[in-house]
Amino acid sequence: MAHRARRRGCEDGVHALRKIRPGDVTMTFKAYLVEDSPVIRENLVGFLEDVADAEVVASASTEEEAVTWLRQHRDDWDMTIVDLFLQRGNGLGVINACRNRAPHQKVVVLSNYATADMRDRSTRLGADAFFDKSAELDQLVAYCAALRPSHG
Repeated sequence: MAHRARRRGCEDGVHALRKIRPGDVTMTFKAYLVEDSPVIRENLVGFLEDVADAEVVASASTEEEAVTWLRQHRDDWDMTIVDLFLQRGNGLGVINACRNRAPHQKVVVLSNYATADMRDRSTRLGADAFFDKSAELDQLVAYCAALRPSHG
């Protein structure tokens, strides 16, 4: 897998993912990724597996594909990471489709469209957290670490 493709705009922030040291988070969880950009998706899979000790169980690039997978795999994920802008549909519909999830399952928005209004709308639909792709990746790592089961 070549990482030659460098695109401008929303994808620039994802390259910062590689700056976070492996081992910063020590929790294993199953992640479902809803992201339409192949470059960002590839970088997020590597980040989640290397840095956050996650297993990416599946991914989707459209709202319909994501909602269908989530309905068919209700218990097969611990965290769903959702971008707001998708090839078809949007992340708000995916967040809404996760409303009746188990208490341990978390829905996280990871988007460059991190306005106060979008953060509020996402939270009202049921998102547990919202992170800006280009500026809040350290906070995403900290969020994953906070979900780590306590020992003792």
